[in-house]
Amino acid sequence: MEVGGSGIGKVTEKLRENVRKIPEYVPGKSIEEVKRKYGLEKVVKLASNENPYGPSPKVREVLKNFDRFHIYPSPKEIEELTERISEYLGVERDRIVVGAGIDGILETVFKMFVDPRDEVVIPIPSFPYYHTLTAVMGGREVVVRRKKDFRIDEDKVIESITDKTKIILICSPNNPTGNVEDVNAVRAIVESCDALVFVDEAYAEFSDENLMELLEYENVVIARTFSKAFGLANLRIGYAVMHPELRKAYMKVSTPFPVSSIAISAAIASFEDLDYVKSCVERIKAERKRIYSELEGTVRVYPSQANFLFFEAPLKADVLVEELMRRGVIVRDCSKFIGCSPFSVRVSVGREEENSLFLEALRDVLG
Repeated sequence: MEVGGSGIGKVTEKLRENVRKIPEYVPGKSIEEVKRKYGLEKVVKLASNENPYGPSPKVREVLKNFDRFHIYPSPKEIEELTERISEYLGVERDRIVVGAGIDGILETVFKMFVDPRDEVVIPIPSFPYYHTLTAVMGGREVVVRRKKDFRIDEDKVIESITDKTKIILICSPNNPTGNVEDVNAVRAIVESCDALVFVDEAYAEFSDENLMELLEYENVVIARTFSKAFGLANLRIGYAVMHPELRKAYMKVSTPFPVSSIAISAAIASFEDLDYVKSCVERIKAERKRIYSELEGTVRVYPSQANFLFFEAPLKADVLVEELMRRGVIVRDCSKFIGCSPFSVRVSVGREEENSLFLEALRDVLG
C-alpha cells in the first residue's frame, strides 16, 4: 500500500506548534553501520553508558524460562519488585513507583506538574531529554550554567526560581560530565522553594556519594534505573522514590502497564545476585581510573563518578568522533548538548580490551 496522498500535509499541520519546533532526534551510529561504512571487522561501541558485562547469569536463566508473553503483568509482580527495591534502598514501599526507565518516570512526572508556559529549571549541560520533555509539554526551560567543575551553581539556581517554576532537574552523577552534586548545595535548593526537585541518579551505583538523605523533603523525587549497573538497558525498567501523596497522583497518571513482566522478572533476579552487580561496578570503576590516568595530559578530562568520562580534545568533537569511528571506536559527540563546547566528547567505560582500543585509536588520531 502506498503511503502518502493529499491528506498528509494537512494532518501534519495539526501537530502542536511546540512539537513541530522540537529538533529531530539523531541516534548514534550502530556497530553494524560503522562496520559497513568503513569496511571494518571489529568495532567497539563506547557511546551509550551501558554495562559492558551484561546482566547476572541468574537474569539470563529467568529470561530463558519465561513463557508469559500473552498475559499482562499482575499487580503482585509489581508488589514483589517494589518490596525488593524497598529492601535495597531502605525506604518505605508505599513511596516507590516503577516505570519504563527513568525516561518513562520523567514523562509521568511532567504530566503531573507541567502546564504550558510553566517553568522547568535545567542546570546545563545535562541530559538532553530534559529539554525535549519540557518542549513537549509546552513548558519554558530556564537554563542555569554550571560552575567550571560542572557542579550546580546553587545560588544561580535559587535566583532563577519563580512562582511559575514547577520542576528543578538535578542529575547526579551528571550526564554527560560525570560529577556528583554536593548534598548541602542541593538541600539549599530544596529548602528555597516548593517546586518539585527531581533527582536523576541513574549512575548512583558507580558513585561514592548519593542524595538519598534528601528524601526527608516532600518536594524531592529520586529516580534510579536497572539500565546501567544492572545491565538491563534493553528492558527499560526504572524506579523512583517520592512522598506517598505524590505517589498516589503518579499512579493516576501512569500508563496501566508501564513495565512488562519479563522486565520485572529480570529486575527481581538481579537482586538475587547483587555480588555480580558489585563485581561489575568495581571492574568498571577500576577501568575508569585507568582511562582517566591515560587521558590526563593528552586531553582535558574531568573526574567522574559515573561509568563514563567526559573530555575536551584539541580537535572539534565531530571531527574527532568521525576519526575514531574510522578506527573502529564509537564514542559520543556531546558538542550539541546545550551548554557544552564544540570540543566535548563522552566515552563509556567498557571492558579492558575495548578501553585499550579506544586509547590506542585516540593516540593515533591526536598524534
